[in-house]
Amino acid sequence: MKILIIEDEALAVQNLKAILKELEPDADIVGVCSSVRESVLWLSDNTADLILLDIHLSDGLSFKIFEQVQVNTPVILTTAYDQYAIKAFELNSIDYIIKPIKVADMKRSINKFRTLLQPKTVDYQNLIDVLSRSQPKYRQRFSVNFGGKIKSVDINDIACFYILGKSVFICTMSGQSYDLGFSLDQLEKELSPVDFFRISRQMIINHKAIENMYFLSNRTIKIEAKVKTPVEAIVSILRLSEFKNWLNR
Repeated sequence: MKILIIEDEALAVQNLKAILKELEPDADIVGVCSSVRESVLWLSDNTADLILLDIHLSDGLSFKIFEQVQVNTPVILTTAYDQYAIKAFELNSIDYIIKPIKVADMKRSINKFRTLLQPKTVDYQNLIDVLSRSQPKYRQRFSVNFGGKIKSVDINDIACFYILGKSVFICTMSGQSYDLGFSLDQLEKELSPVDFFRISRQMIINHKAIENMYFLSNRTIKIEAKVKTPVEAIVSILRLSEFKNWLNR
């Protein structure tokens, strides 16, 4: 079985290779692509029996691959976001695995692939349509009380959210802060994970608001933001590895 891996995280690729070696020692990993562009180039001149496909690649969402090259290879979707295209893959008898990927998950998917009596042609146009519709809807603006009035703050104008005392505040790119009736836990679910990251229990920051970063120690990073807040922007030890991955998305 010839397998193509489309994944932009090096650790995820290593994990997939290790799992495949355990489950399918005779499988041939014929290629590893980390971007839409690289995948299109590879698929233009090569074929595989199965594609392991991540949704988020270094240069965009992976379904854009199928807008540029004709592919009839079955796909197993590997993703951290379970809202993506589950219905489309069920209709096309293609499985999906939610990260972090485990041996049992991959075994289930490969068994499903092997039980297909005849290879099915995937309706990639249907896949593209469903993926496009299935992208998560994130918050675009917040309303806040300001001087007895209600003010609308656009998501692109927000530098960070922070906790001070028992309240959560929005801080804008211009340095203005407004009390907000949300918890950081709730905000995490409503903010784009591409643009915002929760660096600690006290703060969620917009990558556009980061001016500089410094190592306070081997395991702690201090962020110098473009705006000043009463709460220091320190990346907690528990979030350091995930934070570094977020910076490289």
